[in-house]
Amino acid sequence: MFDKILRLSKDTLIYGTSTIIGRFLIFLLVPVYTNVFPPAEYGIVANLYAYIAILNVFFSIGLESGYFKFASTLEEGTVKENFSHPFNGIMINSLFLSSVLFIFSENFCPLFQIDVSKSALIKYSALILFFDNISLVPFAYLRLKNKPKIFASFKFVNIIINLLMNILLIFVFRFGIESIFISNLTASGLTFLLLLPIIKNNFVLSFNKRLVNELLKFSIPYIPAGISSNLLQAINRPILTYLTDDATVGIFQASYKLGIFMMLFVAMFEFAWRPFFLQNAKENNAKEIFSKVMTAFVFVAAIVFLIISLFVDDIARMKMPFRGTLIGSKYWSGLDIVPVILFAYLLYGIYINLMAGIYIEKKTKYLPVITGSAAAVNIFANFMLIPHYGMMGSAMSTLFGYITMTAGIYLVSQRFYRIQYEYLKVFAILLLSSGLYIIYYVSKNYIDFFTYYKILLILIFILSMFLLKIINFGYLKEIISGKNK
Repeated sequence: MFDKILRLSKDTLIYGTSTIIGRFLIFLLVPVYTNVFPPAEYGIVANLYAYIAILNVFFSIGLESGYFKFASTLEEGTVKENFSHPFNGIMINSLFLSSVLFIFSENFCPLFQIDVSKSALIKYSALILFFDNISLVPFAYLRLKNKPKIFASFKFVNIIINLLMNILLIFVFRFGIESIFISNLTASGLTFLLLLPIIKNNFVLSFNKRLVNELLKFSIPYIPAGISSNLLQAINRPILTYLTDDATVGIFQASYKLGIFMMLFVAMFEFAWRPFFLQNAKENNAKEIFSKVMTAFVFVAAIVFLIISLFVDDIARMKMPFRGTLIGSKYWSGLDIVPVILFAYLLYGIYINLMAGIYIEKKTKYLPVITGSAAAVNIFANFMLIPHYGMMGSAMSTLFGYITMTAGIYLVSQRFYRIQYEYLKVFAILLLSSGLYIIYYVSKNYIDFFTYYKILLILIFILSMFLLKIINFGYLKEIISGKNK
């Protein structure tokens, strides 16, 4: 069993290293943005990227997930047909939608809450959406074929191009916030060119009606589910813009970006987790493996939550070599939302763990209800809380949405694919980590030796895990060595 967990950890490490390095390099642009652009301008960027996130689902129409399912089992059609059919579907759909956005960009400005004078930003967004979505199936192919090194290399190239273009356009050509969109577009376009050999080697011009029907039957539920999921993650920016102003959205976005540390951990896990559970679902001890993975994930995620939450002020105020701080001083008023966002991402990681049962038992039809309920809770809470609590109200709304989504998928997944999780251990980890943060938050104004106090709280958490035998050295040793004792 542990040899399989070891393989998951190795794949996670490769995906994670590229993801962490790449996303961290892009995260280094946050000091640039927050020290160069005023909150109101950065708020426009945050708002438009929220719309891009929401629109992604309309472009991909769930076919990436369909590719994963049918290309991994070859239940219908040939290998090349299983690649070409979802790729063609995304290509045709993306070309149509991007053309509409590009041609009628000025007409969409009121909907996207920007001035007509900035309609060029919508044109850039349309092209970014096109190239990003037609790259989905080729990247999914690399993941399914267990080629994390090639996957990581292409992603890394994308990040480097994006980073260098941002620096060039902001500091040399001084294009303002357009620099962000032009850089993204350039990186996305060049990355697609790198993927062309994969497309060429796997593409076939054919039409398999049964495969198309099965693909659509499996993938269509991902459209409303994906919309709801992306609404959950991004809708707070447009609502904040509507209820407050661009400056508030900019401050919110800068602090939200500090959630990147948990987001990266969850993302690198997800990249390896989906192929892993699909390939091991038929193992006799699959459910035991999945249960152990859940406990290990929550433990590591809780450590990430505590470290970032306790040191968020220090992180934001770190001096940068060029000028300013990691987060510009005009944005510091939003730092209190960071622990809330971190915990929301932790819950999303648990949700990703619980997705295994839905995939294995082909119960994706329940996803729209689960994610739709979460999105509805999030939207309702945003309108209720933002007028009273501002940015914190929006952050809490996001947390409530993730709580709803995690609870929903747990109930459905356990109904069809019951796994005996280590409930006491998981809840103990969550309660102790959140409890220690609350103790810190309440007492931080009364404690001297502040840095040592934070370190002490982290050590108390880790030691408690071992002393209470929630995590033990033997368990970790078995995972590291890959031996099942």
